[in-house]
Amino acid sequence: MRDLQEKAESFAALHQREGAFVIPNPWDVGSARLLYRLGFEALATTSMGYAFSCGRLDGSMDRLQTMAHASEIASATDLPVSADLEKGFGDAPEVVAETIRMAATAGVAGGSIEDATGRADDPIYEIGLARERIRAAVEAARALPFPFTLTARAENYLHGRPDIKDTIKRLQAYQDAGADVLYAPGLASKEDIAAVIGSVDRPVNALMGLRGVQLSVAELAALGVKRISVGSALYRTALGAFLRAAREMREPGTFTFAAGAASPKEIGGMLQS
Repeated sequence: MRDLQEKAESFAALHQREGAFVIPNPWDVGSARLLYRLGFEALATTSMGYAFSCGRLDGSMDRLQTMAHASEIASATDLPVSADLEKGFGDAPEVVAETIRMAATAGVAGGSIEDATGRADDPIYEIGLARERIRAAVEAARALPFPFTLTARAENYLHGRPDIKDTIKRLQAYQDAGADVLYAPGLASKEDIAAVIGSVDRPVNALMGLRGVQLSVAELAALGVKRISVGSALYRTALGAFLRAAREMREPGTFTFAAGAASPKEIGGMLQS
């Protein structure tokens, strides 16, 4: 197995080469190992996929649970892993900094911090505090003995605030605070993605797998996107098949769903090799 230094260096290098790369989001050790066998070069955890797999709602897992999960995914393969660290498990910049240090101890090569508060009445942090939270995360990352890739997320579009001007302003503030990668999940159009990329000078992560904008890897790369993630989409796709199969058994009482199931031989072979 590669050590964390090597994983972190290779992860940082992915963001500097030509074109875009896909960083899929496993939700457990098995899905991480299957993605590794399929040839992906890096992985990212998903807070929603992990929470749903535990029968919980997104945002309900605490910091220690999240770190244990990140450590499991990081240890599952030889790939670098970026952790979904949500809002850093606290409002204060110093709490966010401690979360970064804990993530490094868990064995991940990078992680993301978002500007969503988790409060329905005030869902997005004021930009000044949001910038300071990213600055604290960056300072903690820079103090580590390996190149931890810090991603800053602007969450407007996931919280009913489709304001491209404010989103760009926030990403520019996080760039100024030192973030390595910028990310605005839920951008609703090709034009919005292009506007973000044209307004910053750091690698940009785009989220696919949501309903709405559908662009290929080639199309996103042509826009200048560097990294493409899918959040909880892989888990929700698997769960969609599960629910269709369960409803077929419960309602018409048939079992045709099994025709689309992966074979034990295929999965066993991928996990064993």
